[in-house]
Amino acid sequence: MQGRALATLVAFVLSVGGLDAQEAPKFPLAGEQGALGPLRAPSLRAPVVTLDRDRLFAESMMGKAMIRRLDAASNDLIAENRRLEQALEQEERDLTERRKTLPQDRFRTLSAEFDQRVEELRQAQDAKSRVLTRQRDEDRQAFFEAAVPILGQLMTEIEAVAIIDRSAIILTFDKLDITTLAIERLDAELGEGPDDLGSTPEAEPDPQQLAPASNP
Repeated sequence: MQGRALATLVAFVLSVGGLDAQEAPKFPLAGEQGALGPLRAPSLRAPVVTLDRDRLFAESMMGKAMIRRLDAASNDLIAENRRLEQALEQEERDLTERRKTLPQDRFRTLSAEFDQRVEELRQAQDAKSRVLTRQRDEDRQAFFEAAVPILGQLMTEIEAVAIIDRSAIILTFDKLDITTLAIERLDAELGEGPDDLGSTPEAEPDPQQLAPASNP
């Protein structure tokens, strides 16, 4: 069981995106001019190196851009939820006040309609939240697929045969970690990434216009 897990870790770069390091598209070598500047040559030579995938995503320009877009969309959704909550609370107070003057049957009808609208709004907002969660996962997948060719190029320069996810290692030397160099390469070659990579999706359409409204 542990042997299979280790083999999976060792094959990290070769398996993500279905690319073999030798089959990856060619990027400029160390010392050559990258998209955003000259590339620093790695001093390390090792058959196996380590990489902090979370840090690679969180500290690279592309990863930061993806995080910013998702954070902005999440904040917008939180603000929208608060506005809807306030509107519904006000409508509920108004309905409670009107109960004094409404026939009992009419109040029950309005109350049922209000409850249905609250449930529809909850489902619609939950759907938007699921869209953002799915987009976050898709962003990370797209990020690492874009990173694989560049990591493969680094492997060639370092003369490595494998990159292992550092989070799965109990003990290692810091000098085997290529995360900082990988971030520099990704920033130099990809910047914040294509405009359409990691773009915030439109939320799932609501079944109908679900804004709170007062009933006559």
